Amino acid sequence: MIETAFTPWASLSGGVLIGVAATLLMLVLGRVMGATGVLAGLVQPSSGQDFAWRAALLAGMVTGPAVVWLITGQMPAVQVPVSTVALVIGGLIVGIGVTFGSGCTSGHGVCGMARLSPRSIVATLTFMAATFATVFVVRHVIAG
Repeated sequence: MIETAFTPWASLSGGVLIGVAATLLMLVLGRVMGATGVLAGLVQPSSGQDFAWRAALLAGMVTGPAVVWLITGQMPAVQVPVSTVALVIGGLIVGIGVTFGSGCTSGHGVCGMARLSPRSIVATLTFMAATFATVFVVRHVIAG
């Protein structure tokens, strides 16, 4: 059986930091923070300034574990109990879902829900329903 650690303080801290980053991005640049939109815009930026803020945001996402290491003295524990093939297939499915959903969980769930966007509310409810079903299948059907 796959177990998940309950980490309320780490989860709360991460949620607060994501909310602060999304709020600052909206206040300073008037932009919605969705990871896939930020990444897509980095590939085809509209200007040098557009590229700079996108690159800085993504660099912060990538270097976040190093900051945790500097503060706590240890890297965050990451366990991925599936094969590389499963990760690649999962990534492709997420990419297809993001394309059809016009955004990812961070864009719809954090920014869209905060703006009371009906599309984001429907998208987030769909993400959550799919997640519940996936966890049930993985834990109780596949893992036995």
